[in-house]
Amino acid sequence: MPSAPSWHPHLWHPTTQVARSEPPLRAVRGQGALLELDDGRQLIDAISSWWVTLHGHAEASIAAAVARQAHTLEQVIFANFRHPTAEALAERLSACSGLERLFFSDNGSTAVEVALKIAWQWWHNQGIARPQLIAFDGAYHGDTFGAMALGERSLFSAPFEPLLFAVARAPWPASWWNDDRVEAREAASLERLEHLLSHPTAAVILEPLVQGASGMAMVRPAFLRQVEERVRAAGALLIADEVLTGFGRCGELFACQLAGIRPDLMSLSKGLTGGFLPMGVTLTSEALYGGFISEQPGHTLFHGHSFTANPLGCAAALASLDLLEAHPERYRGFEARHLPRLEALAQHPAVRRPRLRGSIAAFELAVENPGYLNPAGRRLQALALEQGVFLRPLGHVVYLLPPLCISDQQLDQCYGAVRSALDQL
Repeated sequence: MPSAPSWHPHLWHPTTQVARSEPPLRAVRGQGALLELDDGRQLIDAISSWWVTLHGHAEASIAAAVARQAHTLEQVIFANFRHPTAEALAERLSACSGLERLFFSDNGSTAVEVALKIAWQWWHNQGIARPQLIAFDGAYHGDTFGAMALGERSLFSAPFEPLLFAVARAPWPASWWNDDRVEAREAASLERLEHLLSHPTAAVILEPLVQGASGMAMVRPAFLRQVEERVRAAGALLIADEVLTGFGRCGELFACQLAGIRPDLMSLSKGLTGGFLPMGVTLTSEALYGGFISEQPGHTLFHGHSFTANPLGCAAALASLDLLEAHPERYRGFEARHLPRLEALAQHPAVRRPRLRGSIAAFELAVENPGYLNPAGRRLQALALEQGVFLRPLGHVVYLLPPLCISDQQLDQCYGAVRSALDQL
């Protein structure tokens, strides 16, 4: 019998209430879609370790790229220097996104913070007052203060409410299979957005196609195109938070490309380095970059951190892009792999509102009092774990977001574990 996991005396785990949670498992290695625990058990990482492990654990080509870079240049202050890996990554991301300038940061929250600061200061530098920011109901943009203010006000942000700035909000018309009321919700959202945009607005921020942390809430591409039309007509800036959706997760390299929109700013992280190292980037247009070039010191974007454009992270990101470019079928074809399995699972009486976008398959449990604190998801997680599959439901929302390398046999095991858990709930 494996020994029971215990709490470490010095670690503080994220988004974890110790009084209500089981101690964390102890992982000692990973390979491909698998995690190995210290007791020898192997688990399928069905959520890519919080959506970052894009190609699988210990992916050989990324590991080799990081090792080579570590023997060449591991770090240099980016305020005074540039280096080849940062240049190469900026050139490649600009080419595939259509946005000319790249600002480095260290994670998804700060990539959003930087986008927010660029958008706000760009208007400030021009002496134009546009005091409103618009986000969507249900949004999650990170846990730093600016990103938290942009997100849905919730249990997560409640203690800090007095410190958060005001944000206007429009409804997010999430949809699912066989949804016959989506057009009405989209129309109501667009009507509200038009009303909000009648006030001077600096920027509108959205998670293109999929709101992740709020429950894999998916909208249709045509809705996003109509949002962009209204933002352009109002003269506001459009920020795309692609921290989750970027790097093939929705079926194209960026969700904006699949939706047919072109934002003024784009925030990226998670899959950027294939899950090897923490890194964020904010892409923006040459026009916005030009708004910070001035003889006036106050027009400078005074933002940075010690590990900006870390060469190791840049090397990992370049190697990850190599894999995406060499094997686009892995992300473009993932939805077709999910589809028959999710269709079969959707027949289960405990499944509500199934939806699918690229490598992200999700549904809701048929429960009373749905929400993040509903215990049904935690029970399903424990049952799936007994069958060698690691999930982390978002309250009553269950989702599969595995590494692109997962085999069909492993994917079948994931769906089988979910079905078995549903039978036992």
